[in-house]
Amino acid sequence: MKSEIEKMIAGELYRPEDEELVIKRRSARLKAHRFNQVESDQKRMDIIKKLFGSTGENIKIEPTIRVDYGFNIHVGENFYANFNCVFLDVCPIKIGKNVMIGPGVSLVTPEHPLEAAARNSGYEFGRPITIGDNCWVGADATIVGGVTLGDNVVVAAGAVVKDSFPDNVVVGGVPAKIIKTIDPD
Repeated sequence: MKSEIEKMIAGELYRPEDEELVIKRRSARLKAHRFNQVESDQKRMDIIKKLFGSTGENIKIEPTIRVDYGFNIHVGENFYANFNCVFLDVCPIKIGKNVMIGPGVSLVTPEHPLEAAARNSGYEFGRPITIGDNCWVGADATIVGGVTLGDNVVVAAGAVVKDSFPDNVVVGGVPAKIIKTIDPD
């Protein structure tokens, strides 16, 4: 029988009030709080490397951040996140190398059942987010669970991304649609 954490990471219905999950969320939020309070860039990076599941060596994240668990967040080399980002990581959030995240961006993997009785049961589920290499996510964009962005994708400020997109495109709007193809040369 799977534990609640195993069900959560697998994208199955799980109980977020499971004792182990509550403890892990509390620990992650304490680390994020410390990160948000520390003045030193080096101390912030030390905290992030303990909080996130994996990181590249050369990363920079501005305060403040909010996370659910932290251990489901994986960022590549040369990652940058601007101020006030949210990473709700009940399922994995995988971000490639050379990715820039604008201020106020939300990456949101948790979901709730649509049917009211199921939603009111307290169970939820999630879907992962994958962002390829060399992407730029503009200010205040939201990317929801189940989305995969290819390499070299630009997400316009304020976009709500609920669908996956291939390499070399600019997406924008609510919901996001392809607004331009990028010539890779």
